[in-house]
Amino acid sequence: MEKLAILAWLEAKPGMEQEVSDFLKGALPLAQAETGTVSWYAWQIDDSVFGIFDTFEAEEGREAHLSGPIAAALMANADRLLAKPPVIEKLTILAAK
Repeated sequence: MEKLAILAWLEAKPGMEQEVSDFLKGALPLAQAETGTVSWYAWQIDDSVFGIFDTFEAEEGREAHLSGPIAAALMANADRLLAKPPVIEKLTILAAK
């Protein structure tokens, strides 16, 4: 059972919304290759607010994800794509179906 999660909030710079969307869609194969990541979702709330929600069974998987290729690519492109630094929150899952 997934016990842990990450919730990342991303705000695109004006004019970079499509690039953020494309970046997130393109990250799916990287997430699928992570053995410790149980589920991975990229989402969009409005024109400029995006995010990632992913779940893990163990802290090792979560830490591997945070130091993996998606996080590295995001941080390498953050100044160009994002209006402010991403907000990354570590969550504990209390209940799930």
